[in-house]
Amino acid sequence: MWRIALGLLSSLLTVAGLLSLFMFYDRYWRWRDCFNELGRCFDPATADVYLDQSGPVWGSFAAIFLFLGIIVLARLLKQG
Repeated sequence: MWRIALGLLSSLLTVAGLLSLFMFYDRYWRWRDCFNELGRCFDPATADVYLDQSGPVWGSFAAIFLFLGIIVLARLLKQG
């Protein structure tokens, strides 16, 4: 029972990490050369404003979720 729970937890954490990594790319990395001195970037095609602060936030979420997913997966394989 614990193996199934750990496998599911590892999968969920990894998916959350990958989604956060996608958001990091979509909200920050693509626009990293566009930010002005206030930390904002305006996309006239979609009328969206991207903020420089989103990079560390989404990057931290991605790193934390992926790290925890790897830790849980390692524990699952160690019990194996």
